Amino acid sequence: MSNGLLRRLVVGLAVAAGLLGAGSASATTAPILVVDVDSGKVIYGQAATDPWFPASITKLMTTYVALDLVRQGKLSLDTLLTISPAAAAEPPSKMGFRPGTKLTLDNALKIIMVKSANDVAWAIGENLGGSVEGFAQMMNETAQRIGMRESRWTNPNGLPDARQWTSARDMAVLGRALIRDFPESRALFSISAIQFGRSVMANHNGLLGRYAGADGMKTGFICSGGFNVVATATRNGRRILTVVMGQPSARERDLKAADLFDYGFSQSPGWGAQTLDALPSSGLSEPPDMRPYICDRKKPMPVDEGQGAITASASAAGASADNANAQLMAAAAPPSAALAFATMNSAALRNRALPPRAPLQPILVWIGRDPAEGAIALNEQEEAEKAEKAAKLAEARKAKLEAVAAKREAAHQAKAAAPAPKAAARPEPKKALARGKAGVPATASAYAPAESTPVMEGAPKLKVGAVKKPAAKAAPKAGAKAENKPAGAAAKAKATKAASKAQADE
Repeated sequence: MSNGLLRRLVVGLAVAAGLLGAGSASATTAPILVVDVDSGKVIYGQAATDPWFPASITKLMTTYVALDLVRQGKLSLDTLLTISPAAAAEPPSKMGFRPGTKLTLDNALKIIMVKSANDVAWAIGENLGGSVEGFAQMMNETAQRIGMRESRWTNPNGLPDARQWTSARDMAVLGRALIRDFPESRALFSISAIQFGRSVMANHNGLLGRYAGADGMKTGFICSGGFNVVATATRNGRRILTVVMGQPSARERDLKAADLFDYGFSQSPGWGAQTLDALPSSGLSEPPDMRPYICDRKKPMPVDEGQGAITASASAAGASADNANAQLMAAAAPPSAALAFATMNSAALRNRALPPRAPLQPILVWIGRDPAEGAIALNEQEEAEKAEKAAKLAEARKAKLEAVAAKREAAHQAKAAAPAPKAAARPEPKKALARGKAGVPATASAYAPAESTPVMEGAPKLKVGAVKKPAAKAAPKAGAKAENKPAGAAAKAKATKAASKAQADE
């Protein structure tokens, strides 16, 4: 197969993969770009100039502005920044610094590159630009100066704002400018983790320590933009920059970026290859909103966290240990171009995973001017947090006791205010029966004592307890019926004769 035919096949697979990768948002092509860093020539691209919501890759722009001010001598990396109440109120991801906390610009940049802390990025904007709005103006002016055409900036941390967008091409331009203009700060984009106090925080970039040669730069995620990454990797002295945007998960974003790196290292852009400046403008007037697809309410909210970005291992995906080792070795040997794009379909990524992460090498960061001052300030902050927590617990306990006491008092008052229950009226005794005898009391027993039982005149008196159940009649013996019948007839005849005699006497 000729190289031209193979290239057309690869491009066709990639375009189809971009459409499939968008899932239900099939009308949207996810932006992808692979660029040779030194020459600026495009190795592969699709939708590269389409407007897109940047999320936290915005912090690359924030970092460029800050480093540019240092280069101009307007401030230094030791300049102290102050966390304002507005910065402290920014939503996660964040460090959670209390208002009034101070830290150096150097530590602030390390924190936003690794932890992607929104509160610290906001503080950089406020302190360096006088206000967030002032810093956003500096971002826009700098973007135009370095050749970014599609970007519009309104905040320094990338939190959702419908007015803020960029493009894959512009982020590639920015990435190259950071590497070219600040070579002394290249290590800033490849820190695997930071340590603050006793906490160690891994970089959100899931390629670092997993993909051979990966050495930067920054990830980002919001529901409207999906999972984005601007990444660089170096092999045999050659550096490639890859931009992947709009992916449904951190795992798919990282795997696709790895496959694009494999493809990029297997290609050598010719003299006729397009440059970033030559890419045509997009026909879209605004970014697509990926929220309905990326953040489906029926599924858990996706997150972009360092260690958790890729949780599946080869064994978890149903592969053996041998397959895991094969994956690790494959990272050092680029597959064929067709194979590199065979996994661009989301369905084909389900059983794949990058190798386990290499051991972290945390870089120490602190608040204050130096580690000693930072340790004192951190200890004071921890003590203040403990006291605040204890005060909140005491207040909650007091509120609970007061609520119980109020409930009891309310119950007591309700009981006191309730009318006393009326005594049940006793039924009036019935009128005496015949011969002026008193009525039987309601509590009288059905078996009254002999003294209170009316007795007929002349009848024998009954003793108490003498009332017995009548004895059961003995069963008549056989033949008794026949014997009693004549006796009954004789008695009847005798009674008739006596009655006739009494009538005669009258």
